[in-house]
Amino acid sequence: MNKRVKFDFDIRFTNGGGIKGEDFRLDIAGDDISDKELADYIVADMRLLMVGETRILHKEILTEPHKRKPVSTSGASYLIDLSHTIENGLVTYKGLPAPVICDFLSREDSAALYDGDTTFQIGKIEMVTNTGTYIDCPFHRYADGKDLSEMPLERFADLDAIVIRAPYQDGLAVTADRLRHHEIRNRAVLVHTGWATHWNTPAYYENHPYLTADAADYLRDCDVKLVGIDSHNIDSTQGRSRPVHTTLLGAEILIVEHLCHLELLPEDGFTFSAVPPKFKGAGTFPVRAMAKLARG
Repeated sequence: MNKRVKFDFDIRFTNGGGIKGEDFRLDIAGDDISDKELADYIVADMRLLMVGETRILHKEILTEPHKRKPVSTSGASYLIDLSHTIENGLVTYKGLPAPVICDFLSREDSAALYDGDTTFQIGKIEMVTNTGTYIDCPFHRYADGKDLSEMPLERFADLDAIVIRAPYQDGLAVTADRLRHHEIRNRAVLVHTGWATHWNTPAYYENHPYLTADAADYLRDCDVKLVGIDSHNIDSTQGRSRPVHTTLLGAEILIVEHLCHLELLPEDGFTFSAVPPKFKGAGTFPVRAMAKLARG
């Protein structure tokens, strides 16, 4: 059934004054719409500036035929989280210690410091930087390479991106040939192997998918900006060499390992972000990796 919303609004401006509307009706795409979404729509549709407090009043959902294109309740774009959750005791890389996540100041202990029922929690985390879904900068491999604080912010955020499907069932080694015939120059390349399904199990750490040395050479020569993979390591861990880290980080091509949910992404038409804190003297750190997609 077609749904419409009837409402009043009161919008105040930060430089004084305001505007009010009564008994407005708008078509909506779903069965409901939040007050914030309505206010955002009114502000954008009327091209209002210097908007401060907004109030939606007397909202009522009606079942009526649509008059024009409905207002979406979900916005012009949306995000997909591509990161694993980090929790106390999680093993990301076999042989490295798991993080310890605990209270430095508990809510119970903080109660004595404040009046009334006011409490706070201050957490404490002890971990190696290779924990969860993390990004590698050149300093991870090279002593004179750029660390997290030295890489430009635009290298981490809103990168034009592409997913290349390389199912691990078709072979663990992702060669250059499996990366060809895609538009990858100046983009973030996310390699979807499907290995994330084994996350936090013994199988995740053994015989995992990886890129080969010739794949790394190909990506470097195509001037990609970042390479991500949903596997235990972008290099094979069977031996002692790490040619992919060596080649990519040597060319200042960032690496993101332990991605997940790449199956939710289209092959094209989205941006990728994986932003770490601005630490000096560290080349690796967990990120909240995400993709931004436009709604169709």
